[in-house]
Amino acid sequence: MEQRNQTSVKEFILLAMTSAPYYKTILFIVFLILYLFTLIGNVSILTVVIMDRRLHTPMYFFLGNLSFLDIVLVSCPVPKMMAGLLTQDLKISVWGCITQIYFIHLFGCTETLLLTSMAYDRYVAICNPLRYNIVMGKSSCSLLIFTSWFLSLFHSLSQTIPTSRLPFCYSNHVSHFFCDIKPLLQLACTDISFNEILFTIMTASISVITSTLIFLSYCFICTRLLKIRSSKERRKAFSTCTSHLTVVFFFYGPLISRFIRPATNDSLEQDRQTAVLYAIITPVLNPVIYALRNQEVKRSLKSIVLGLRIFKK
Repeated sequence: MEQRNQTSVKEFILLAMTSAPYYKTILFIVFLILYLFTLIGNVSILTVVIMDRRLHTPMYFFLGNLSFLDIVLVSCPVPKMMAGLLTQDLKISVWGCITQIYFIHLFGCTETLLLTSMAYDRYVAICNPLRYNIVMGKSSCSLLIFTSWFLSLFHSLSQTIPTSRLPFCYSNHVSHFFCDIKPLLQLACTDISFNEILFTIMTASISVITSTLIFLSYCFICTRLLKIRSSKERRKAFSTCTSHLTVVFFFYGPLISRFIRPATNDSLEQDRQTAVLYAIITPVLNPVIYALRNQEVKRSLKSIVLGLRIFKK
């Protein structure tokens, strides 16, 4: 009987964002607009970085990778969430749920490490400008990207493999809008101490190490900027960092708040609130932040748009 109960769960039922049909329609329209805006904005930046040879620099190489990650990260939970609002089908298979967890952690961790690489790029550009082209060459940038993906792959597998081996028998109702490890652990009918410890160690290590490296990078940057006598040059140097700092703030805020809390009912309720900011709002804001604050990106976008108009004529 015990074995039969442990293998009874074949699919999970995700939490509905609202039970009112009217609000479901509104939420679907809002999510659709945000999702399309995310795709259009990040695809535009990625296209500009690829097509404009003036942007073939380390900073924009990382920005292009960030846009790609925003596209795939938001595409993990949002389409399923919109489908649930439209069709009221909140079911997802066990392996579909595990797959969603795998890709969310893979892309989320990669973006975390990429933001750290971007901070290092700004540190070298401002603190060691004469050696910038040597330190941040093509091979160095490619190595940073490869390392980010490799470490993220290891992190994602270390989370999803132990989770996939858990027996689920208490309930199949996931108390979240999409699949995530913390609400899934509450459904396991076995000791989850190892999973909780592993989850805490991995996520805390990545969050603490990367945030510390970013903080130290900007400490050195600020120290360097204070030594620049010309206020005009100081503002120009710091303007290249403001977009990245804004993205870091919006990304790390909800990320850290989600992972430092224990898996209680109250924390899961807070997780659901911050999940929207982490998985949906942040990828929408990234292209807005870089498009509005970066003059080179705006000039390139205008050039491409004008070129397309001339081509049509």
